[in-house]
Amino acid sequence: MVIGANSNYGEKFKGTIDEVKIYNRALTAEDVLTRVYKDPRYPLEVRVEDLLSKMTLDEKIGQMTQSERNGVTVDDIRDYLLGSVFSGGGSSPYPNTPEGWADMYDAFQSSAVSTRLEIPILYGSDAVHGHNNVYGATIFPHNIGLGATRDPNLIEQIGTIVAKEVAATGVDWTFAPCLTVPRNEQWGRTYEGFGEIPEIGELLAGRYITGFQGPDMDGGEHIIACTKHWVGDGGTTDGMDQGNTVCSEQELRNIHIAPYIPALNTKVGTVMVSYSSWNGDPLHGHKYLITDVLKNELEFDGFVVSDWNGIDKIYGDFPNRVKTAVNAGIDMFMQPYNWKNFISTLKGLVQSGDVPMSRIDDAVRRILRVKFTFGLFENSYTDRNLTYDGSFGSAEHRAVARDAVRKSLVLLKNENNILPLSPDIGSVFVAGKNANDIGNQCGGWTITWQGSSGDITVGTTVLEGIQNVVSPITTVTFSEDGTGAAGHDVAIVVIGERPYAEVLGDSSDLSLDNTDQTCLNNVLSADIPVIVILVSGRPMIVTDEITDWDAFVAAWLPGTEGEGVAEVLFGDYNFTGKLPCSWPRSMGQIPINHGDLPYDPLFPYGFGLTCPF
Repeated sequence: MVIGANSNYGEKFKGTIDEVKIYNRALTAEDVLTRVYKDPRYPLEVRVEDLLSKMTLDEKIGQMTQSERNGVTVDDIRDYLLGSVFSGGGSSPYPNTPEGWADMYDAFQSSAVSTRLEIPILYGSDAVHGHNNVYGATIFPHNIGLGATRDPNLIEQIGTIVAKEVAATGVDWTFAPCLTVPRNEQWGRTYEGFGEIPEIGELLAGRYITGFQGPDMDGGEHIIACTKHWVGDGGTTDGMDQGNTVCSEQELRNIHIAPYIPALNTKVGTVMVSYSSWNGDPLHGHKYLITDVLKNELEFDGFVVSDWNGIDKIYGDFPNRVKTAVNAGIDMFMQPYNWKNFISTLKGLVQSGDVPMSRIDDAVRRILRVKFTFGLFENSYTDRNLTYDGSFGSAEHRAVARDAVRKSLVLLKNENNILPLSPDIGSVFVAGKNANDIGNQCGGWTITWQGSSGDITVGTTVLEGIQNVVSPITTVTFSEDGTGAAGHDVAIVVIGERPYAEVLGDSSDLSLDNTDQTCLNNVLSADIPVIVILVSGRPMIVTDEITDWDAFVAAWLPGTEGEGVAEVLFGDYNFTGKLPCSWPRSMGQIPINHGDLPYDPLFPYGFGLTCPF
């Protein structure tokens, strides 16, 4: 056994195990054989290879296995040597507090490190716009709103804050950022992308990952990032979730792979594979794109994780799906409740020769590399200083979220410069189903998977924000259905979508619903100036209605800090956001994207007005 050069610790060394000296301390052969991987003073690859050499097949397959928290016990983690556990959308411990999460995490981790080789687990969660599974977390705008900001400094700051709130609960790993390039607004995950062309993702991806991981992915207040979904998920035919993207390889590279390049250059730790297919071939079994392109050509040296039961998208029976996916290059398998079957199946495939041991070793090597780099062996448990330091959901964090809201707003119409409003205006009428609803303004992936309406977490609604920013002499009246507007100086109508996430969010009709139409008609009948705020995860069809509005603002899904909307409406800040996507005139015009010929949207990509001050 030869130990390689150590360039990370200021002292190079090379030689046999009997000759190695670190900081002038001689190690015996027995010391090296038993302790190398536990000693952070050794080079990363030496530690990885040392631990890998000690592992049995069962221990290796265990590292490749990830279970949902509700599908596993602490004893299972020990007995089956699992490498990872995760929380699906809405899967939270009781109580759903930072302390409750930390207690759960530490219990799972204690079981993991009680095993023979004491290998800690990674714990993952979809912290996609804040630590959104946890009650009281700071919830930021979804990615489409962040794309409207075009502000990489802000995005890195957001990543840093999210990482700190995630780390405070013990969780090591977020399944974010999503680098999809949504090309069809009918897709229910449109809001998870930064915009319809890759340039916005290229601008923001690396800085978001730096915020999450820090410059070296070395733990502390940082977490491991995961770019998703590799690759082409935003280009499916008719915007169908988990559908088929039909395009040339050059188009795939130019549009869908492009945002991953800065992410890989920033050394993102993990990549998640897409449910979708490329030209009919499921991504979860696509060796060319996973191994040849991602790992070999683009030199990704972290690990690749499947999506929730993602291998079920591959044709054939379960053993064939496992064999195809492993050999294609997936390293860790998100098998929420079917993980025991996965373990036994993969073991049988290795013993039969259908999966080579070299592929198993490559997968485990990649997983261990991330765990060692992150410092998980040295700091396996929750840092309770973060849990109890008062920063989780703090006013300081919410101030940054409020700044993100302000910068995400896109002013699309401002007839006669009605905006900004004076905070001293006499009376303001506020209406609409999204005016006073935290759940609606946060959208999907908030407390639960699909999200829900109502008072689901801590925050400030748009209505409350308006009440906070106007002067004491201003009267603010709220009527959700829009009745009673007559006699007021101005109406602010907050309408749009209710929460949704993948699958259920797909829609072939993006018109305003009957509730919104009724509310608008009630307000318009009062014959007062009307400002419409659209809270939605994508553009909606408003071509016929907008002619009756004095001003129109796209607020996207702003998260918990609705006061940011009010601050811009009443002139504390100007509008700076620009459309991250083209705004279609009709459903028949979808898909429409920047660069199309002909190109005649209601509002073009990059459009956004500012107010006179």
